[in-house]
Amino acid sequence: MNVNLKINGIDVTVPKGTTILEAAKTVGVEIPTLCYMKEINEIGACRICVVEVKGARSLVAACVYPVNEGMEVYTNSPAVIKARKTTLELILSNHNRKCLSCVRSDNCELQKMCKEFGVEDCGRFDGEKTPTTVDDSAPHMIRDNSKCVLCRRCVAVCKHNQGVSVIGAVERGFATSINCAFEDELASSPCISCGQCIVNCPTGALTEKDDTAKVWDAINDPEKTVIVQTAPAVRAALGEEFGLPIGTNVEGQMIAGLKMLGFDKVFDTNFTADLTIMEEGTEFIDRVQNGGKLPIITSCSPGWVKYCEYYYPEFIENLSSCKSPQQMFGAVTKTWYAEKNNLDPKNIVCVSVMPCVAKKFELGRDDQAAAGVPDVDVSITTRELAKMLKSACIDLKSLPVAEYDNPLGEYTGAGVIFGATGGVMEAALRTAVEILTGKEAPSIDFVDVRGTEGIKEATYNVNGMDINVCVCSGTANAAKVLDAVKSGEKNYHFIEIMGCPGGCVNGGGQPIQPASVTNFTDVRALRAKVLYDIDAACARRKSHDNPVVQAIYNEYFEKPGSHKAHKILHTSYVARSRYDD
Repeated sequence: MNVNLKINGIDVTVPKGTTILEAAKTVGVEIPTLCYMKEINEIGACRICVVEVKGARSLVAACVYPVNEGMEVYTNSPAVIKARKTTLELILSNHNRKCLSCVRSDNCELQKMCKEFGVEDCGRFDGEKTPTTVDDSAPHMIRDNSKCVLCRRCVAVCKHNQGVSVIGAVERGFATSINCAFEDELASSPCISCGQCIVNCPTGALTEKDDTAKVWDAINDPEKTVIVQTAPAVRAALGEEFGLPIGTNVEGQMIAGLKMLGFDKVFDTNFTADLTIMEEGTEFIDRVQNGGKLPIITSCSPGWVKYCEYYYPEFIENLSSCKSPQQMFGAVTKTWYAEKNNLDPKNIVCVSVMPCVAKKFELGRDDQAAAGVPDVDVSITTRELAKMLKSACIDLKSLPVAEYDNPLGEYTGAGVIFGATGGVMEAALRTAVEILTGKEAPSIDFVDVRGTEGIKEATYNVNGMDINVCVCSGTANAAKVLDAVKSGEKNYHFIEIMGCPGGCVNGGGQPIQPASVTNFTDVRALRAKVLYDIDAACARRKSHDNPVVQAIYNEYFEKPGSHKAHKILHTSYVARSRYDD
């Protein structure tokens, strides 16, 4: 059933149940919002989206107000403009306005609105400010409540997308703040370090820990060999930081930029994504054939792994013992590569560029030092790489295309799709099917596990055996899947879990898009398409066809799953208490 109405005098027809905000979008009217996140945080709290409805006693919040037959809406009347400006002044009255030094300057939704409405300060509402309380206890992020606008978007994603709920509103009135229970530090909470709160924050209240100074120090140290690895999802999003459209592949320009920054070698995490498949695929086959613990669950996402250790420790035995591709890369760099090039592992600085802030936490996990030194020394986000390029006055858009260095820059299509939900599963199936059947598969496109849906299932008959697989992203969805396994409702052999909704392309370290974009555009799908397009164009699309992976087994690891491979490429996990980390 449709509803007819007028918005700023324009006739509009939309389905019943549509909100004024959504209806306005259909005719090109962008109603500003601050707290609104579609299907996640529809609370009408910030009052920025208020509009005038003819006959109504007061202005209404467009994000939650449903349209009615014959309704007449005005989105830019004098009363509306005055109300929005007053609301912005009230927000600024309690806000830390050191915008020039804020990491979100020029990408702050509050700043943008103030510019659009001509609000320069809080004017008549100037008064007491929220104290600057900075929580930098966690290894991956910093929280500064003096920049918080109490929109509760971080609270909503932590609860609904991630199923963690380690933050919420405490106190009342002027004293209200977003905090952990009992106002504990974030490091004392069962936070999984996913960073989804960061990418959904409209201001600079939540940011990743900036480790770029560590990278500059290493680059400028003549005693160090500084090696950088780039995750697959970074090339699909970095361009957004330089004004390029969402879904632009900047792999070649990114490599050129990294070389200009002064890294000694620029390699690709895709290489160890391929290596992960060899180890994980072998582990899966061994469990299937020898009665091992099933379902096997992927271990590439440190946010998911930490979630499992906190909330589902009974599934720790199900986790693949493989290190993540980031950590596996560092382990290979400081063992095989170091020996091959007569380098002292202590003088190698391994830097990773990741779409994920949980990777910062992962560096300090136990059992991540194959050569007696940390596998990876510094992990920076896609945003931090953009900061480094900009501070060096390097314009990514103007750079010529460059190629990864050899040998650890070699990858297959299977490695690159790790960055999208379902990619690890598809990559594993491409290899496992051919190993189990002993022949080349007629098709290696396992499209059933593709897409941005939160939970996907498929069954494949391999060598006479039905293999039940499941793919999920976002740890709230992981809880649904694991509960179904525990109850016996589902019987899977292989489960891929990514901590962030949509996978690494939507990681907590990726470029931040405003809610005005994410509410109406599937950013995850656009970024994922970049990876699948690269995969489709690759000459080699199966991990076991990577020639450098083959060589490293022949000359160093002997075979997948060998004792040496386990010592260097595998790790361990620990059950964590939710109340005392």
